[in-house]
Amino acid sequence: MATHTAHTLAGRHVVVTRPEAQADALARSIAEEGGLPVRFPVLAISDVEDTAPVLAAAERLEDYDFAVFVSANAIEKALSLILPHRSWPEGLPVAVMGKSSERAVARFGIREIVSPQERFDSEALLALPPFQVVAGKKVIVFRGDAGRELLGDTLQARGATVEYVTCYRRSRPELDAKPLMELWGKGELDAVTLSSSEGLRNLWAMLDEAGRAYLAQTPVFVPHRRIAEEAQRLGLLRVIPTGPGDDGLMAGLNEFFDTERMEASAGA
Repeated sequence: MATHTAHTLAGRHVVVTRPEAQADALARSIAEEGGLPVRFPVLAISDVEDTAPVLAAAERLEDYDFAVFVSANAIEKALSLILPHRSWPEGLPVAVMGKSSERAVARFGIREIVSPQERFDSEALLALPPFQVVAGKKVIVFRGDAGRELLGDTLQARGATVEYVTCYRRSRPELDAKPLMELWGKGELDAVTLSSSEGLRNLWAMLDEAGRAYLAQTPVFVPHRRIAEEAQRLGLLRVIPTGPGDDGLMAGLNEFFDTERMEASAGA
């Protein structure tokens, strides 16, 4: 592993594709390393038009054995609707995936949290002891519109009753890719970070043929195997898997550009 040096990303333009409200932490970390974060959200998060299903579920929270929030967005949107109407029931554990989601739940004052500590996905959550024997249990899952069915399908196969509640909407932003194209044209777009397969597909759709050709040759940092597989399917040639979350992305960026700098110095 490369030895990390100060200001690893000095002068590097790094694209941050997280939704606008979730981009600050990663953009700040890039800037702290001397990099130039380029915000280009490829996923827009919006409120549901009909809040009645969320509020109806709130009235029945005591009926459930587990409440699962699939993302930080689900936490913010659902709990912002629920908690003004009622307190969270004591004894109802909240299951989340990842450190940022743990922090988001804690900000709402909920302390009984179940979360995987290494990989942050449905598979890791399902591998935790509380979800091994769930026959007869009732689980409520707060999520965006649509999404993966693995979590619910697996819990149902294990004998649980699963109810989904949609608490936010996802869509592709109406953004002009001109800022990216200008940087690529000048040879100054150094890296792209992507945190979901859906975001990658949105970015692909937002680019024209020339933009896709540029993207295919750009180092793309992804914190999960599924995103890497989707990137390779689209023909991206420089896909760098990292650890999970913003910390994983930053570690991957630092290692990649540290190594690149040392190789350039050795060849000088």
